Order: sequence, then structure tokens, then C-alpha cells
Amino acid sequence: MTESWSGAGLPPVAAARIAEVRESGTWSSALTTGEFAAIRSVGFEPVGQVMGSAVYHVGRSGRYWGYHACLYAGAGLGIGFGSGAGFGPAGIALSGNGAPSAALVKVMDSARRTALGRMTAECAALGGDGVVAAQLTMAPFVAAPGCLEFKVIGTAVRAAGSVRPRRPFTSHLDGQGFAKLITAGWVPVDLLVGMSIGVRHDDYTTRRQTFSYRNQEMDGWSALVHHVRSDARTQLARQGAQQGGDGVVLADGNLRIWEEPCIQSGGNSEQKDHVAESTLVGTAIARFASAPAKPSTMTVVPLNNSGDRLRRRLAQASRTGRASTRPYTAQS
Repeated sequence: MTESWSGAGLPPVAAARIAEVRESGTWSSALTTGEFAAIRSVGFEPVGQVMGSAVYHVGRSGRYWGYHACLYAGAGLGIGFGSGAGFGPAGIALSGNGAPSAALVKVMDSARRTALGRMTAECAALGGDGVVAAQLTMAPFVAAPGCLEFKVIGTAVRAAGSVRPRRPFTSHLDGQGFAKLITAGWVPVDLLVGMSIGVRHDDYTTRRQTFSYRNQEMDGWSALVHHVRSDARTQLARQGAQQGGDGVVLADGNLRIWEEPCIQSGGNSEQKDHVAESTLVGTAIARFASAPAKPSTMTVVPLNNSGDRLRRRLAQASRTGRASTRPYTAQS
């Protein structure tokens, strides 16, 4: 790329690629044959493969990774203190409650939104109404410590009718899943990522349970994973409501747990924290048909003269104006 770019709109190289696709009239996609057929069956056509990417530097905050501060007042005391010195059991510093990790969640969300926005811009430039089978990934940027690349790739589609959405939708659903959603009276709205980070100090109780010979639940760590998963779901539901969705269809969920030196301990190398990161990916969906679906009918083909008896009963019912109350049993 030789042209300068302000970061707004499509990158020059992407704009050139989109212009070439529009001029050629030939589209590309990552759809399978089944996905292509399913999308066409509900009145949509693919218009081209689209993508968006963004590389972000995730800076440090304070000493070490300040994002992972446990905020426990008893941190830094000896092994026998903390919860035993009037501080009580360690709590969970949760990003959804405004803990320091909230800044990390915010920059991750901003990076994903940037990548999604660029993919949506490519879709709009191709005349698409939305993107299906969108795959969102995050990976370290080669030879650049602290840098991450956020990338999303999907296939832009366009409806055959004249009704256009206000802005292109994005969805993780594959071709068959998208067709089923449309057939059921729902439409995708936006691809969402709900993320939560929780940090819990390994207090006296946790250490005592760890070294115990008894089989027992690790109460603090159970609470840690429960809170981060619950908060991630809360963030996903909140985003779905903000985008005008009636619900969210989940695509994937991931939970990472690791140990960090405690930032609050003031250099006490014996003090540790456990960090849990929960990420949920899904698509917000909205209803476009409020009328109940008509019940499907089943055709019964008799294999003997039962059909003749049934026709006679139906003819008799039409003459009398009412159906017979005697049950009919088909014989094989």
C-alpha cells in the first residue's frame, strides 16, 4: 500500500480490491455448495468475500500488568494473615464492576468493533445487505510485543427484494443456519463479543484448601469462574439489546485461567492471584414475522382399501354438514 490512509473508511488497498470486484462482476466466497444453495433458497445472493482487520498495541497500566490488580486489602501480608487478620475472604475484582481489568476489556472491544466496522464497510461497498459465516480471530502480531491483530472474514450477501436494511447485518451463522433463521421469521442483527475478566487473590483460605489432603470444593475459585461467566453473559445480552436484538444465538464460548504474581503484594513473591477471562461470541437476532407459523399438514397414503372407506366418510360428512364422531383407524 503506497497511499496514505487516515484510518477512516476503507484502506486504499481494500477500496481498490472492491472496485475490481464490482467491475469484473464476479464474486468470491468461502461458502460450501450446501451453504450457497441454502442462502439462495431464502432469496439471498452472495456478492463477495469481505474482511476487516486492525492491529492494536495493548499498553501497560501501572506496575506490571495493572489491568490484573486483585484489589484485595489483605494482599502482601504473610501466608497466615489476610483473611485471618480481619480482612475476610478475598473478593473478585470483576471488569463488569469497574475493576482495573475493565480498561483491558474496553480496548479489546474497541479493536473488535474496528475490524467489524471495516468488514461492514466492504459489504456496503459491494452493495450487500449483510455478512454471513463471519469468523472473528485474535492473534499476536509477529515480532511486536504487546500487539494483537483482530481479524474478521465472511461472505457478503444481498436480498433479491427491494427492501434494504438501514445498515448491513453481521452474523456467525453459516449458510444453512442463516436460511433456517430467515425461514423461522428472524433476521441476524450484529455479531457480538461478550468479555469479562475477574481477578481473585489466593488468600489464606485458598492456600489452606490447596494443601489439604481432603477432597473439597475450592470455594474461591468456583466463585471466580462463576462470576466471570455470568458477567460475560450480561455483557453479551447488554450489547444485543443496544443493537436492537430480541435475543442472542451463541456461537462459541471460551474460558482461560492463569496465575499472576500479586500486584497488590508490594513485591512479596509468595503472593499470587488467579485470573479468569471469559469470552462469548454470538449473533443478536430480531423477529420480523409476528404471526404464528401455519401448522404443517401430513399426507397419509393408505396401502389398501382404507382409502375408499375414508372417502365415503368424508362424502357423508359433507352431505350432513358435520363430521362423524366415530374414530377412524388406518390399516396398513
